[in-house]
Amino acid sequence: MPPSQLSSPHGNGPVPRRAAATLPGQVVLVLQGGGALGAYQAGVYQAMQEAGIEPDWVIGTSIGAFNAALIAGNPPELRLQRLRSFWQSLGQCAVPGLSAWLTVTAGIPSFFVPNPLVLLGQRAHVGAERAAYYSTAPLRHTLQGLLDLDYLNARHVRMALGAVKIATGEMCYFDSRAEPLGLDSILASGALPPAFPAVRVKGDFYWDGGIYSNTPIEAVLDDKPRRDSLIFAVDLWSARGPVPESLWQVEGKEKDIRYASRSDSHIARQKQLHHLRHVIQELADALPEGARTLPEVQALTAWGCRTVMHIARIIAPNAANEDPLIDIDFSPVHIEARWQAGYRDAQAMIDRAPWSLPVDPAEGIVIHEATGTL
Repeated sequence: MPPSQLSSPHGNGPVPRRAAATLPGQVVLVLQGGGALGAYQAGVYQAMQEAGIEPDWVIGTSIGAFNAALIAGNPPELRLQRLRSFWQSLGQCAVPGLSAWLTVTAGIPSFFVPNPLVLLGQRAHVGAERAAYYSTAPLRHTLQGLLDLDYLNARHVRMALGAVKIATGEMCYFDSRAEPLGLDSILASGALPPAFPAVRVKGDFYWDGGIYSNTPIEAVLDDKPRRDSLIFAVDLWSARGPVPESLWQVEGKEKDIRYASRSDSHIARQKQLHHLRHVIQELADALPEGARTLPEVQALTAWGCRTVMHIARIIAPNAANEDPLIDIDFSPVHIEARWQAGYRDAQAMIDRAPWSLPVDPAEGIVIHEATGTL
């Protein structure tokens, strides 16, 4: 399908909106990195918008940061259109296998192009902002035409983008709640080395947050003050699956495990921590009134809370015998297939609305999971 034909499953006309059910707190959309797989996230957002569910906060890294910026940086009526325009601009070559090859050799005109300085050799000191195989100058121009930075920084939707400060190796988040964000912050979150160069933000250099943690869900789970939340966590990679039996399959499996970034263990750990916070609160409630007011008791019970976070985890499917280069395959047919898969999977989750069911009062994090199929 040509990029110009990317559309909703209902066609190009107006899409009827379903009224959103009562939601259990703020709505947060969390987007992993994953290159061309990021079209899946756009489909998830489309399903959310059609259901009348707009995020209060969007968190992303790498390609997830670009999708996040297109959502937070536009009013609701333009978001889907701008996402489509962005992904249409990335589509190239209708032959999937050839598309990945062209991406490596020629780049993508609206995203990145080969850096001629690589001809000087790997040891040439060309500077932090040029030490990469490609230049992302085209992406800066593309995003400038699709984002309204004034709207973004008016904080209609909070946005947080994961990046790694190169000098210290620490994970950082550019958060619109704390400071105005510009294109440099967005580009830094997607500066995956050695393909893309470091980006300077306020004097420090940053790389793609995905090299430290490709699953930026900790930004909301560790946020203070904690709030009741419905978190749509869109995972583009899954470490689960069969043991590979060929070198080709090994390449794909290794990438799945690396970029899944221990999502399962992160969420399990956070679930345990929030359970303990609820236990502390229950114990505090059981104390005599006089004991609760003691300063030393209040210092201890401050660790408790009553917030409940529902994680609607939507995991992108892996096709059988999927190409290990699938994340750099920007062929229109691949983009469309991923977009529609994200739409279907999110629509199924929203229709099921598992967050509306009763939960154990001792649980601080409730997980609802769905894995789709292509």
